[in-house]
Amino acid sequence: MTRRPRPLPRPTEASLHEAALAHLARFAATRASLLRVLCNRIARWARSTELGEEERGRAIAEARTAAEAVVARLAASGAVDDAAFAQARARRLARRGRSAAAIGAHLAAKGAGEAAEEAIGAALPDDDARLAAALIAARKRRIGPYGPPDPPPDARRRALAALARAGFPRALAETALAMDAAEAEARIAAFRR
Repeated sequence: MTRRPRPLPRPTEASLHEAALAHLARFAATRASLLRVLCNRIARWARSTELGEEERGRAIAEARTAAEAVVARLAASGAVDDAAFAQARARRLARRGRSAAAIGAHLAAKGAGEAAEEAIGAALPDDDARLAAALIAARKRRIGPYGPPDPPPDARRRALAALARAGFPRALAETALAMDAAEAEARIAAFRR
C-alpha cells in the first residue's frame, strides 16, 4: 500500500514572508526572481492539496496576491533592491571576463533588466575596462597573448570566434588577441584595482 505524501500547509502571507526571508538569507535576488520562488512554492502546494478545482484556483489567486504583497513590502524596506543586485552581479561578471552583452543577458534573465544598463555602465565604464574583460576571457581560454607561442594557422580565426560567442565585438577581440602577455596582464591588474 503506497502512502500519499502529507499535503503541504496552505500558503499564507505570513508563511510566504518567512519563505522569502529564508531565501534572501541564502541568495541575492531581484523582485522578479523572489516572486518566481514564491510562486513555485505556491505551485508545489497546489499540486499536493486535495482541494477541488474551483477552490484550488481561488486559493492560488489569493496566495499569488499575497506573494506580490510580500515582495512589494520587502522591496519597500530595501531587503530586495534590483539596482544593487544588478551592480554587484555586473561587477562580478565583468571581473570574470564576461562581455557587456553577456552581462546584460544574465541580468535580464534574473529580472533586473531595468537596472542592467546602468549597472553595466558602472562595471565596464570605458573601452579599457571592456578590453580587460576580453583579455580575462582570452586568458581563461588560453588564446591570443595566453596561447601557445607558435599557434596553428587557423588559431586566430578560432580565437576570434570564441570571443565573438562570448559577446565581444570584433574590433575589441582583435585588439585583445594582438596584445602581448605582459601588457595584457598589466591591463587586467589595473582593471581589477
